[in-house]
Amino acid sequence: MIDVIVAGGGPTGLMLACEVRLHGVGVLVLEKEAKPTGESRGQGLHARSVELMDQRGLLDRFLAVSKKFQAGGLFGGIIKPWPDRLDTAHPYGVATPQPVTERLLNEHALEIGVEIRRGCAVVGLSQDEDGVTVELADGTRVRSRYLVGCDGGRSTVRKLLGVGFPGEPATVETLLGEMEMTEDPATVAAVVEEVHKTQKRFGAVRVGDDADGLYRVIVPADGVAADRAAAPTLEEFKQRLRTFAGTDFGVHSPRWLSRFGDATRQAERYRIGRVLLAGDAAHIHPPTGGQGLNLGIQDAFNLGWKLTAEVNGWAPEGLLDSYHAERHPVGARVLANTRAQMTLLGADPGATALRELFSTLMDFEEVNRYITEIITAVGVRYDFGEGHDLLGRRMRDVTLKRGRLYELMHGGRGLLLDQTGRLSVAGWADRVDHVVDVSEELEVPAVLLRPDGHVAWVGEDQQDLLSQLRKWFGAAASRRAVVGRG
Repeated sequence: MIDVIVAGGGPTGLMLACEVRLHGVGVLVLEKEAKPTGESRGQGLHARSVELMDQRGLLDRFLAVSKKFQAGGLFGGIIKPWPDRLDTAHPYGVATPQPVTERLLNEHALEIGVEIRRGCAVVGLSQDEDGVTVELADGTRVRSRYLVGCDGGRSTVRKLLGVGFPGEPATVETLLGEMEMTEDPATVAAVVEEVHKTQKRFGAVRVGDDADGLYRVIVPADGVAADRAAAPTLEEFKQRLRTFAGTDFGVHSPRWLSRFGDATRQAERYRIGRVLLAGDAAHIHPPTGGQGLNLGIQDAFNLGWKLTAEVNGWAPEGLLDSYHAERHPVGARVLANTRAQMTLLGADPGATALRELFSTLMDFEEVNRYITEIITAVGVRYDFGEGHDLLGRRMRDVTLKRGRLYELMHGGRGLLLDQTGRLSVAGWADRVDHVVDVSEELEVPAVLLRPDGHVAWVGEDQQDLLSQLRKWFGAAASRRAVVGRG
């Protein structure tokens, strides 16, 4: 029996597989596509996802093939300067096309022993108290202790589970693709700039080398397609470009063509028994603000260590259920802000007036910072109850006397950062690292960090610390019964 099966080999599924495999848990990724599609809907990592990659020692791989960017707001087509005092040591995003993100995560997954099978579509599943049986399109069956559906907005796993997916259907649709143009680049830029003044869902941006003549094109569609799974044609792009710009720019030789709507839906439950949902399988929303890929990666980061704890037998009661409790509200807030952004992107006079007002408000530093925290997810704080302001927040990458915090968290374990030197994690040393060091950036005696970097405890009392170690990391090793995986 396999420990964990991940359905879907996109960024969410690969990130989850890597997180699970860090602790020696067997993981199999099933991807229905025989080869990568090359489609690049996601265009990069926001600051919070940059932190996660650094925390696992992967950031250098992204920086080697990507450019950093700083843009405050990024809300409803409104871009402002990067705000001051954002709570991160990584105050930037990384412009990495989705195919590159998938390639880098795929390479890392293979390096650490993840098994990836392509051309394997899930068509059935059943679960019992011991595990999940997954049926594939070729008739074969595989068995695992847990299954996670990371298989996109039209998730087969979610449908097979019968999980409700309430929300609003698409009312508008947008065409997106990459193609070459024969028109002079200067002319393209001038026309796009003029049209974009009133049509915020219109654009054409150079990608790749200048010699390629390749553009990423976005243009409003003519209504909502009856079959939204069907890719648009090049002729549809030409017609819509002529409608808005008066020219089709001589587009030809498309690399890929797709469509997306403004539907917003969220799974009612992220877990049913031994089957869980993450990424677009759990929530869909318009791509405004570039949040979708990042939200899925962050789902995986939250879930991975909890799933590992269950498989390895040390998870305290309720730990796996905390995945839904923590991530469902985050997903709901993203759905809400993308609804607001779609209103701001409208072309009617009311939307234009609202966008002008909102832009003026974002000139205030505090408003710009607040909006940037929403888009980058730097503002996410889980509800761990009453306590210190750090409680529930992700700890930034503070500088220590002997290095950086994130350099100490590549293994995906919990960490007690102890500035007193008087505390102990005896009994939990197999799950939690104890680092005695000091930081001028940390104004508390000690913090206990979960493997995902969120602050689980702040203080200096050993007995209080012990209660939180049990809460998040289970019973002490000397008191735990020897159990098998399951």
